[in-house]
Amino acid sequence: MDPIEDVFSAMRIESALYARLEAKAPWGISFLNGPHIRFFLVLRGNCWLTAEGLEKPLELTENDCFIVRSDVRFALRDDLQSPVKSCTEIFGEGSGDTIAFGGDGMPTDIVAGRFAFNTTGGEPLISVLPPVVHADMGGTRAHLLHATLQLIKMETLEQGMGARLVVNRLADVLFMQAVRAHFNSCLKGTTGWIAGLSDRRLGATICAMHGNLEKAWTVESLAASAGMSRSAFAQYFRGIVGIPPLDHLTNWRMYRARCLLGNSDLALARIAERVGYETDGAFNRAFKRVVGLTPGEYRRRQIGRQR
Repeated sequence: MDPIEDVFSAMRIESALYARLEAKAPWGISFLNGPHIRFFLVLRGNCWLTAEGLEKPLELTENDCFIVRSDVRFALRDDLQSPVKSCTEIFGEGSGDTIAFGGDGMPTDIVAGRFAFNTTGGEPLISVLPPVVHADMGGTRAHLLHATLQLIKMETLEQGMGARLVVNRLADVLFMQAVRAHFNSCLKGTTGWIAGLSDRRLGATICAMHGNLEKAWTVESLAASAGMSRSAFAQYFRGIVGIPPLDHLTNWRMYRARCLLGNSDLALARIAERVGYETDGAFNRAFKRVVGLTPGEYRRRQIGRQR
């Protein structure tokens, strides 16, 4: 499993499609996004998106898709001058899966949904996403994204047997494709672990590191895996990923440890072994230094939150 698949699996995404918005001008709807990701697909018409982190309003037209990261305020409206109402007020006025609102002008139809996910599992990916991901329909894999969008549009419009379940499953695919399209279009000139994963000199080494956390990696062994000298590798890795290689290794070990502590009954000694620590003491010290809690304290907090 490559690191991206690892994160997607750890996120344990649960899509929850909750509405088709049928708006007529003038209209506006605002969202205070909570601890989940929202996605939108414009089925018909056009509208404007404003959001925290967007430098300027984004005009959306038919078949445009965008994803909003958790805890981001944003709004949709037919015109930038139109007033907005909160989503809770609009959804409270509607019923069922279709919400009609606004005036009696030009129509805009939008599929609105959200993803619930394990925040610890999704942290490495969510932390490097911008506030808004606008799906790039012009990339090399645009036909795949476009096909998924068309299937969601068809299922939403026709409302056939099991349509809601089908759209939920398609939404999972849409999310993964949109995230992949985003990173494929913006990796040049960026730093971070995904940039390193896509780098021709570092990609295989990072995959090997992530896939074999229990190995006693050193800068020398990582450099050898990449076919570089120790000093050249350390400098190159830091330039692409943004931190030294062993710091990245420690961060990823602690990420996997937190996932295992929160989602498994494995003994602490077994978790320590699986993430590359020979003794409980070494694991406890590293975990507390990075996370601020001992592994036992962290597990107890996670159990308390799940009750």
